[in-house]
Amino acid sequence: MQESFKVLGLSFKDTPINIRERLALDEAHVKQLLRYISEYSTASDVLILSTCNRTEIYYACDSNQGLVILQGIAMIKGLDLATIQAYFKSENNHHEAVKHLFRVAMGLDAQVVGDLQISNQVKRAYQWSADENMAGPFLHRLMHTIFFTNKRVVQETAFRDGAASVSYAAKELAEDITKDIKDPKILILGLGEIGKDVCRNLVDSKFAEVNITNRTEAKAAELAQECNFNVVPFNEVFQAIQNADVIVSSVAADDPFITKALVSKLEILSFKFFIDLSVPRSVEMEIEEIPGALVYNIDNIQSKTSEALQKRIDAIPEVENIISEAIVDFNNWSKEMMVSPTIKKLKNALEDIRKEEMARYLKNADAKEAKVIDKVTKSMMQKIMKLPVLQLKAACQRGEAETLIDVLNDLFDLQKQSPEIKK
Repeated sequence: MQESFKVLGLSFKDTPINIRERLALDEAHVKQLLRYISEYSTASDVLILSTCNRTEIYYACDSNQGLVILQGIAMIKGLDLATIQAYFKSENNHHEAVKHLFRVAMGLDAQVVGDLQISNQVKRAYQWSADENMAGPFLHRLMHTIFFTNKRVVQETAFRDGAASVSYAAKELAEDITKDIKDPKILILGLGEIGKDVCRNLVDSKFAEVNITNRTEAKAAELAQECNFNVVPFNEVFQAIQNADVIVSSVAADDPFITKALVSKLEILSFKFFIDLSVPRSVEMEIEEIPGALVYNIDNIQSKTSEALQKRIDAIPEVENIISEAIVDFNNWSKEMMVSPTIKKLKNALEDIRKEEMARYLKNADAKEAKVIDKVTKSMMQKIMKLPVLQLKAACQRGEAETLIDVLNDLFDLQKQSPEIKK
């Protein structure tokens, strides 16, 4: 794989939430798409990142595989290909695609700068690729470089200080809209990754009562114990919505969980606020037609100029410098990947010569002599290999590797050699 990394995707920057939710991919969808790409395209090293803010497919291939990938998405989601094509954009420049993934993974490209969710989302996407055998040496190295870069960002900058994530922005919004309510009550509905983070951000908040509910009650009980909140059985969710001033929903479902029909049955004495963090949305926007009911979705959660967020913004130049350094190191490795097969073939060719000569002279040697000869000839071979390897790697950095590869192929007839190292 040499300079063939690409990305096809859409994000919150130019795609509204009603489109993003239709194209969101859960684990089953992602793995199904990975298998589709494996069967119907020539792409390798595929990473599919689907969050509330973006759906992006990264892959390595000499040719553009965008149409095949979009056909797979359309088939899996039951959508018309022509309908979705207009929303996806391609970046076919290898270096720009690599840089984009670094920026996304660090949180520079998030709706809330430095969003803490993205690191785990990228790791999960990588795991799914590995599960489906779609992560090759290039993607493995790229992802581990990204993870190491993220560690540097955490240790060397203030970019991850504070709590300026989507979940924290939701907590701040909930506090803002209830500032005139005495002893406000809040219900957290759904305890996925974002729901759990909202709960943890609400510890020591101004809310008089925090109730949480989840389909899996064991998960709710565990988090309630951690945060000292109340658990509401999921079958009592209607009454819990009735009692709450703010309902934060991150329920994962294809259709809205909180509907206009449900809310119309509630007795709303003043205001009831619904904060929908789900993609696809779990709260119907038509609820706002009911007097006193207000709905905020994930696109309404704007970056707040809090101290934590300002620290992150101030740290962006440092983060970009760290990313630039990491990309240089990764590109150097990527260039050296080009000569790795030639180095292995050269080593095999020299090993063949060494073994042929040893076989000729060891017929009359005893075990002690054979051991000495084996050791000496291996040492000689390593010294002979050293200069060509160094020259090949240097040629990579100068962009001249192909010429030297051709010379070595001719000198040692390397075309007939396997790149697998011989034992």
